[in-house]
Amino acid sequence: METTPEKFPNVTLEDDRVLLRPLEENDYNNLLPLALNEQGLWFYSLVRPEGEEGLKNYISIALAEKAAGKEFPFIVFDKQTNEYSGSTRFYDINLSYRTLQLGYTWYGKKFHGTGLNKHCKFLLLQFAFEVLEFERVEFRADTRNERSIAAMKSIGCKVDGVLRNNMPTVEGGRRSSIVLSILKDEWIDEVKSNLMKKL
Repeated sequence: METTPEKFPNVTLEDDRVLLRPLEENDYNNLLPLALNEQGLWFYSLVRPEGEEGLKNYISIALAEKAAGKEFPFIVFDKQTNEYSGSTRFYDINLSYRTLQLGYTWYGKKFHGTGLNKHCKFLLLQFAFEVLEFERVEFRADTRNERSIAAMKSIGCKVDGVLRNNMPTVEGGRRSSIVLSILKDEWIDEVKSNLMKKL
């Protein structure tokens, strides 16, 4: 299957718990309550949708990268609470190598530990491996972000290694990033069925 960035624009993913649709400029209003009231949520992030200007900048960058065919951002809607809960995206999309990264994922604190993330990850991984037919989905996190790393391992990610001091931090200095991944064969053989049991 030949995949192009044009495959992404109208993609909406959903199940009985969550809906992921393409992030739009007017989603500023949907995410603003989180941007204003979730201080500290993005401590490990380089681009922080915190406050009015932070959210505007976050959405602007995401949509510019989408237009360039490099990323595909989603807004996340929790059907259980009938609320917008956060955002996630595909990025570093490499069509030739059949690889991409899954990240920039954040949810309001009330959605943490509710199972929402596993539903999102299932839909995104299923789309990446079974529709786009990619071979590898990669995840990265600040090595200090224990919560995020645990969440990635819980859905079946395997650790590839650590990139030492590979990125700057907002506060100054450098951070090291842990790299995890799921391969297409792993998705088919075990990760999909194991993740389904946790939904």
